[in-house]
Amino acid sequence: MLPETRLTDLIARAAIDRRLASIVTPVIEGMGFELVRLRLMGGRRALLQIMAERPEGGIEIEEIARISRGVSATLDVEDPIGAEYTLEVSSPGIDRPLTRLKDFERYAGYEAKLETSEAIDGRRRFRGELAGVQDGEVLVEIPEGVIGLSFDLLADAKLVLTDALIAESLASRKAQGFEPGELPEGFDEIEPDADDDNQTEDDGETSPETDSDEEEVK
Repeated sequence: MLPETRLTDLIARAAIDRRLASIVTPVIEGMGFELVRLRLMGGRRALLQIMAERPEGGIEIEEIARISRGVSATLDVEDPIGAEYTLEVSSPGIDRPLTRLKDFERYAGYEAKLETSEAIDGRRRFRGELAGVQDGEVLVEIPEGVIGLSFDLLADAKLVLTDALIAESLASRKAQGFEPGELPEGFDEIEPDADDDNQTEDDGETSPETDSDEEEVK
């Protein structure tokens, strides 16, 4: 059995991200969903990005909109950002970030890119087929063989967009009762992964379904 999900750098990295996650997680979980990742992005107008899904995976645009309304109302009261910002709630997408141990277990057999916070045998970036989880390590099959990367050392991880992953997404949608012709979240905006060997963070991710609201200081 995998350990319970905890707030890691993969979910919320910066101190402000963690503070925001502590505020919105009870709201999201209270609606029956889980927080996948949260990032507050800077700029002329801050952007708060939240990815969420059902515990078993998947989420629909109506559910995203419901989460957006609930989170927005809570943040209006808590006011942790203290400036104008845009709230963007989305699904993780097909070539999604992997932020919890159960994600690596669930997507065993699919290709992923991973980056560690410390060099391991002189390298920090790895690409290979996920082989599950064992004793707190993420198992990855690379050309040299199967290696174990400590989950606590992972700085970034995401799935690689492949035909097998697209097929799995379509099969999952069909199992949920959707017609074969209906596209999964973000499927209509798939772009090729331009630089798989050197990029690991938000590089060509399939655009997930989103719901955005602009928030202003009263």
